[in-house]
Amino acid sequence: MHLPDAPRINPSILAADFVNMQRDLAKIATADFAHVDVMDNHFVPNLTFGPQMVERIQATSPIPLDVHLMISDPDRWAPGYAELGAASVTFHLEAAADPIALARRLRDIGARAGVAIKPGTPADGLFEILDEFDQILVMTVEPGFGGQGFMPETMPKLRALADEAKRRGSDVWLQVDGGISDSTIEIAAAAGANTFVAGSAVYGADDIEAAVTRLRDLARAGSLEP
Repeated sequence: MHLPDAPRINPSILAADFVNMQRDLAKIATADFAHVDVMDNHFVPNLTFGPQMVERIQATSPIPLDVHLMISDPDRWAPGYAELGAASVTFHLEAAADPIALARRLRDIGARAGVAIKPGTPADGLFEILDEFDQILVMTVEPGFGGQGFMPETMPKLRALADEAKRRGSDVWLQVDGGISDSTIEIAAAAGANTFVAGSAVYGADDIEAAVTRLRDLARAGSLEP
């Protein structure tokens, strides 16, 4: 599987038209991954997709899937999403009983292993285990709902992860999700993010392809990398 170079733009299909999902997936063909938010109405107070829907999205999407599991007991359920063929599966650190074992299981199946942390969860617990993950998702809103405002107070945590990854020579991807738009993506890029989830900023645009290109250009302009 070809891995796109940073910056990566992953439109969130939570902002798509669920009745016209195939059409709306086709509209993001120039993006890097389709971000799929799986919520169980337990870990977060909302309910979205389950395995059957993700399997259909996987079969239809023109780009790989970046699955974000906002669910309880990911140790049990996350491997199933990797088995469906998702390119990347991210679970929440707060919900996992054994995050290292789970990440290794996801990698064994063939998916990139990601771990997510809520705005209030410290990042330093991940420093010693960065190499166990292919992606760290720093939530820039409270998980569970789309359309929330970007939380700039999460940026020092992102910067700390970026600094630690650089110090260790880690090539872990640093992803942000929540309130990412034309006005915030450069802030996140400057703090070290290289992978960006955007919902309404993409699907709310008149020209979706142009919105993806603009976000990518803005992220590149703000990036920490030369």
